[in-house]
Amino acid sequence: MTWGLYIHVPFCIRKCPYCDFYSVSDLSRQAEYVDALVAEMAMRARADAVFDTVYLGGGTPSVLTPSAVERILDAACKHFSILPDVEVTLEANPGTVTQKSLSACRSAGVNRLNIGVQSFNDANLAFLGRIHTANQAMAALQAAGRAGFENIGLDLIYGLPHQNENAWHADLSAAAAFSPPHISCYMLTFEPGTKMAADKDAGRFAPLSEERVSAMFVQAAEFLSGRGYQHYEISNFAAANKSRSRHNLKYWQNLPYLGLGPAAHSYTAPERFWNCRSVDTYISEISSGRKPTAETERLTDSQMMIEALYLGLRQAGGIDIPGFEGRFGVDFQEMFGPAAAPFINSGKMGLDAQCCRLTREGMLLLDTIAAELSEIIE
Repeated sequence: MTWGLYIHVPFCIRKCPYCDFYSVSDLSRQAEYVDALVAEMAMRARADAVFDTVYLGGGTPSVLTPSAVERILDAACKHFSILPDVEVTLEANPGTVTQKSLSACRSAGVNRLNIGVQSFNDANLAFLGRIHTANQAMAALQAAGRAGFENIGLDLIYGLPHQNENAWHADLSAAAAFSPPHISCYMLTFEPGTKMAADKDAGRFAPLSEERVSAMFVQAAEFLSGRGYQHYEISNFAAANKSRSRHNLKYWQNLPYLGLGPAAHSYTAPERFWNCRSVDTYISEISSGRKPTAETERLTDSQMMIEALYLGLRQAGGIDIPGFEGRFGVDFQEMFGPAAAPFINSGKMGLDAQCCRLTREGMLLLDTIAAELSEIIE
């Protein structure tokens, strides 16, 4: 079983108002952060794990210099057993890259880019607080191709206030025109504690209705499927099996991963732990020779079963029934069949001896359906 290595880069030029991932806009401690990160790698090195994915997420990893990226990847190869065909992903913001910087990152070992376009509409980008324009987004995608990247992911956000189906179609068409191997379409959510959630609660804008957002989900699925993309996870589309995000599949398939950097999470069943959510504390702890672990939890069988339900139903392939039964020692049909029956009868779910999966309409009710099945476990 191969592991994934996640490296959290907690720096952004400006914090997006909708984002609840940990990041800071003070870039002054980047060099200290990289020193601490390399030291954490030495602390976390383990001989029993082999890695086939490395993912630099954030934050905005592309604010790092290519030389910093190279140092991080060199240290990862030194301290961890990494396979030759490793997928190395760098999240990039169009406002922070050039063809020269992307070429240097590719030379450093990055072989997959995930570009946070979010929209090709300048008004939408302004509402989302992005630092780039639509023209910069298109330029970044062109620069990535010229830099030699073939494995490129493009992120879009939909469900913005005042957005309609025509505007969403324009974003999807603009994305598809670049023929990226991977497209992610994320529904705008209002996470507690974010500026956007506060603005919504203060009545500064009215969110779209659930019905209109749902219609945009179906619109994206139909549009991209019609252009040959596989809808392999609720928010993710790949041009081919090889274009799927190997790293993110580890999260959805309950595979082990190690997280490094401030606020990074790690998981190997049944244990999960996460690092302190502060650049300053992170650097201080490591400078003092201590691992920057904030908390550790040991999941019960019931907790792992609930997670397996949620994560399995997120994927188009659904829950692997034989694998689920082998892992938890239960009869899936006997345990969940009665609760699943209404969703099967209404066309929201399919269930046979091999898999339990949601239909496109069922994906719109993922949380509700997973919660219904989870109640049996609890």
